[in-house]
Amino acid sequence: MLNILSLVTGAVALLIALIGILPIPLLPLVNWIAFPIAVVGLVFGVLSRGTAGRNLNIVVLVISGLRLFLTGGLI
Repeated sequence: MLNILSLVTGAVALLIALIGILPIPLLPLVNWIAFPIAVVGLVFGVLSRGTAGRNLNIVVLVISGLRLFLTGGLI
């Protein structure tokens, strides 16, 4: 059950992170929303027996974290 919850949380965070990758001014700030959602999903994924939700949330964390790191967290 926690793995399904982790997958759903990861899918929502991934959609938000993909919107944040677009080169529209101030839109990458939504990565600040996607990052904590992915952290919560990662916690659910770590607590579950399956690994799919955990892996999805790790990918989302890398995508949104890298985007925030490369742009200084602003743009």
